[in-house]
Amino acid sequence: GQVLDRREEWQNISVMLKETNKVVVHDILGEMEEELDFRDRVINLSVGYGHLVVTTSLQCCIYSLQNLNTPHIFDLKETVNYMQLSDKYMLMVDTVGMQVYTYEGRSVAAPKFQGMRSETLNGSTVAMGAETLAVIDHADPKMVRIFECATGKEMGKPINHVLDVVSVSLNRWGNAAHRKCVIIDRNRDLYVCPVGQAAGSGKDAAPAPFKLGAMCDAAVWNTENDMLAAIMDGKLVVWYYPNVVFVDRDLVHKTKFSKEASDLGKDPQILHFHGTTVTVRRSDGAQLMSAVSPYPTALYGIVSRNMWEQAIQLCRYVKDATLWACLAVMALADKELSTAEVAFAAIDEVAKLQYVLAIKEIPSVEGRNAELALWRRRPDEAEQTLLQAGLIYRCIDMHIRLFHWDRALELAVHHKTHVDTVLMMRGRYMRAMGRAEDPADKFGKLRQELGEIDPAKVEAKIEQEKVKEASRPGAKPYQEGH
Repeated sequence: GQVLDRREEWQNISVMLKETNKVVVHDILGEMEEELDFRDRVINLSVGYGHLVVTTSLQCCIYSLQNLNTPHIFDLKETVNYMQLSDKYMLMVDTVGMQVYTYEGRSVAAPKFQGMRSETLNGSTVAMGAETLAVIDHADPKMVRIFECATGKEMGKPINHVLDVVSVSLNRWGNAAHRKCVIIDRNRDLYVCPVGQAAGSGKDAAPAPFKLGAMCDAAVWNTENDMLAAIMDGKLVVWYYPNVVFVDRDLVHKTKFSKEASDLGKDPQILHFHGTTVTVRRSDGAQLMSAVSPYPTALYGIVSRNMWEQAIQLCRYVKDATLWACLAVMALADKELSTAEVAFAAIDEVAKLQYVLAIKEIPSVEGRNAELALWRRRPDEAEQTLLQAGLIYRCIDMHIRLFHWDRALELAVHHKTHVDTVLMMRGRYMRAMGRAEDPADKFGKLRQELGEIDPAKVEAKIEQEKVKEASRPGAKPYQEGH
């Protein structure tokens, strides 16, 4: 048997399987309708990213939606059970395994891993981004493997989760550095983690998934930008800028929108999220549309063209705190400190505003980058940046501010500089805490070796370091676009 009148939609294009070997393509805006006849029975069809792909029992036909008259046709060795489209590539799953094709019908790669079984590959267990592919390993469902579409090779270490993963989805917006993956586990908790180049600091560091919420039925990325929609606990929740969790997680709740969706019933599924429309299918098969604000989509368009002044104007016109918060995080992610300053002032985040102003005062580019890495909660990356640039005092000072006394002293002793500074700051800290230094401790021993520390000398040394940093070649105060 076969389901007739099966409908697939993409923006203004609606595609319907009319008979077992006839497909009707309807352009709602252009009021164009075209019938496509096939020699054999149609088994699968999918529309998206400017293409319509139809597979029969023997052939695959790839149509450009601009021109339905000249499809790319190639023969299939096996029957295609499942397919998924993305910007540049399409994925086909048959009884043999996975195949990645271009829209010209050229086979590019066949990603494989040990113990892969093709019958477990479907819309929940496989996700395709612009240039990456995520697959849940059914031999160990706690593991999500990431492959490169162009070569079929596995990228870095797999994502390891504490529970079995039941669903995975990759975003398609931006370049490889923006690639993120959302996973839903057996407890219905929703997590987001960076993928590939975007993965954690340090060599081959496996990213730690960040929990966005619980009781999640479904989650889907927007096809045009980086927004994420999910149905959680009877609500439709949209994160306007999910990258916020890797930039400043304090603002996660300020950059999301949620509304009651109790009419969706039990176990609803999100079919797609195009532009500002979320399409949800209820368990009884009824499809419901839900609209989200058009302003974040407009903001993505402006920011992707680096038009920060216009982005500020848009936020001033809309007067919405959520949009200001999105702009603040987008500006931070792109190191646009002046825009971030305006945005944080608009949402009354005084502490963050003061920190932005403090970063702008730092004369060296590396110093500013290190402080922004600290903001992202990546102290190891900040330390690496400063040590590579030779900014030893700034690195020691950073560890003092983070109360990483052992590491601050280790760096000072290793580089034979500012040991007295660390001990003086440590002494002040211990006095403020009402505690005495243990003479047997390494701090106590060094204190006895150095004897009395003159605060005036230490302050003069610190001042000297600041002057030295400001006079480095290429050191200049923060300017727009730097």
